[in-house]
Order: sequence, then C-alpha cells, then structure tokens
Amino acid sequence: MDTAPGVPDDHAQTGTGWPGTPPEPDGGPDPGSGPDPAGTPPPGTDAAVAGPPGDPVPAPRRRLSAAGAVIGLLLGLLGFALVAQVKSNGQDPQLSSARPEDLVRILSDLDARKDRLNQEIANLQFTQQQLAAGSQGREAALAAATQRANELGILAGTLAASGPGITVRFLPGNAGLSASYILDAVEELRDAGAEAMQIDGANGVSVRIVASSYFVDDAGGRLRVDGQVLSAPYTITVIGDPPTLQPALNIAGGVVESVVHKAGGNVVVQTPGTVEVTTTVVVGTPQYARPVK
Repeated sequence: MDTAPGVPDDHAQTGTGWPGTPPEPDGGPDPGSGPDPAGTPPPGTDAAVAGPPGDPVPAPRRRLSAAGAVIGLLLGLLGFALVAQVKSNGQDPQLSSARPEDLVRILSDLDARKDRLNQEIANLQFTQQQLAAGSQGREAALAAATQRANELGILAGTLAASGPGITVRFLPGNAGLSASYILDAVEELRDAGAEAMQIDGANGVSVRIVASSYFVDDAGGRLRVDGQVLSAPYTITVIGDPPTLQPALNIAGGVVESVVHKAGGNVVVQTPGTVEVTTTVVVGTPQYARPVK
C-alpha cells in the first residue's frame, strides 16, 4: 500500500507478509540485562559464585576419616600410658627415701644377679654344644643329668652341701625374738642368691631350710621350724656369694635394723670362708602328683 510522502512507514514490508521488527536504537545493551544498581551480579555468572570482588575464596573443608580418628585416639592413649609409667617409676617411696649407701647395695645386688644369670646361660649353652657333639653326646648327656640331679638335690634339701657363704647369729633381747624376723632374714637371703641354708638352735636341734619350711612362735619364746622346736640364740648357715649375702641383711629397714632397733636384740654376721650345710630332709612320695611324660 502506498504511503504519503514524508511519513515514516512503521510496517515495512519484509517479504514474508508480516511487518518487520523495528530496529533497536543505538543505546548499548538493555539495562535489564546487566548488573543491577546494587552491584549484584546476574545469576549464573562467575562473579555470583566467587562472591563480591575482594573477598577471599573459602577453602574446601577436609573431612576426618574413621581411620584418622582411631589413629589419633591410639596415640593419645599411648602418650597417657607413657606419662603414667614415668610418674609411677619416679615416685617409688622405697627408692626415694633410701640412703645413697643403700642404693649402692641394691645396685650391687642387681649386678650380682645379672652375673649369675649370665653364667647360667653360658653353662647351658656349653652343655647344649656338648650334647650335639656327635660321639661324645651320650657321655655329655649323662654328665649333665648327674649334675642336674645334684643341683636339684641341694635345692630340695636331700643332699648335703658345702661352699663359700656366711653364718648369721640372732641374739634375742629382753622382748624375745619373733619368728617373723627369722622368716624375713630367710627371704632376704634367698633374694640375695642363697643356694642352701640350715638353722641351728642352742638346744642342738638343726633344720634344713627348704621351699616348704615354715616358722612360727612357740611357747616360752622359742621357735618352731617345720615342726621342730629350737631355742635361742639361733644360727643360720648360708651357702652363697658372701659379698652379696652380707649387704642384703644391712639394707635400710632390713633384718639387722629391725632386730636391733625394734626387738632390742643383735645380729652377728660372719664370713668364715667355706661353710657346710649338713642337715638334710626326707622327701616323701607324692600322693596325688605324677610326672608329665
């Protein structure tokens, strides 16, 4: 259709039969498509994910695994156990209150025990080598069995013994001498490495001290050992290492100090060189126990 001259045609022909879209004016992008006046970036852009300019990007959080939690718990328990062990070792009342000379005696006793154990290990290793030495194995086995039988006989009290040792004489005071003091002396001597012991009373009664020996007070201030009555003073003969046995009785709070200060008696320790333990015990046949094959 014709238009008047000078009048713009708002419905220009596009060739499709429909009026065309009027062109956009040259004014830049649509104000609705850019950032808003408040500075908020449009959704879906990188600025919306990262946050406002200038703010640090938060690091991703690391999740604690179950294995890490268990390892941390175990490390904590181990540290607590180590601290408790160190505190318990450092708060031993006996060692903390002991005198320097008593500590020296304790260390000497421990060194002597270590030397005895090392010597025993060396003897056992030598015996093992002899037993595996071919033609001499049978003779070595017989000699080892004989030696072992003698050692067990001495320990059980069925054989007499002699060797280096000491004698300990107990002189009671006015209050008498309790059986507990004699028992304490026997235990301290055993801890110091005593291998054979016997106790003699003033009435001539002698008793071999073995693992099953017992000590009780008897009437008249006397002492009953394994059913036999002994009268004071008492003498214990001990086979062992004299430099180790004698200090064992003189430690702080030991037998010598208890008898002298508490019971009013006296203890005389002598080292005659070689001593003899001649009293033996008779071992009965076990009623119930049988050897295991």
